[in-house]
Amino acid sequence: MLSDRMQYSVLVVSASQKITDLFSELLPSGTFNPIISVSSCGEAKRALISAEYDIIVVNTPLGDEFGSDFALDLVQDSSSAVLLLVASDLYSEVCSKVESYGVMSISKPLNRTTLYTAMTLAYATRARLRAMDKKNKSLSAKMSEIRVVNRAKWALIESLGMTEEQAHHYIEKQAMDLRMQKGEIAFNILKTYGK
Repeated sequence: MLSDRMQYSVLVVSASQKITDLFSELLPSGTFNPIISVSSCGEAKRALISAEYDIIVVNTPLGDEFGSDFALDLVQDSSSAVLLLVASDLYSEVCSKVESYGVMSISKPLNRTTLYTAMTLAYATRARLRAMDKKNKSLSAKMSEIRVVNRAKWALIESLGMTEEQAHHYIEKQAMDLRMQKGEIAFNILKTYGK
């Protein structure tokens, strides 16, 4: 059973209205919302300019291109989970081309159970990618703070003749006394000493 604590947006790229309708009927709106449908890669690219989608389903073939190259572009340019639906006679060939890049492929014709299972896997993949994105942003923020604190230490060393240890202690004490982050204290030091 899928958790409905978080919602996952879905973009269905399909020339077939039948597949589009199947996704809308099958997926629980508490978990998958909104579900947006477009019928070509061109429309999908325009939709992706104004919004990000957690899961993108590409039902091949499309009117303006087959869809596998589009799926490869998606996994390289976004953190969306990408699901590629491919006719059974082309499945092995297409799958071998895209799977090493992280595109999940499913052979058509589809049944409801297979489709739901695939969406559950896409959901799990996107949940993992979300967690990794959050962790990366946190690490990036910490690295940024370390760089600012180091610059502030050097400003204190150059401007006030402190040792590195004294500058470090000063920044930590200011942060504790003023109940601010070390990065904020460091930024204020850099403003004060024009560094």
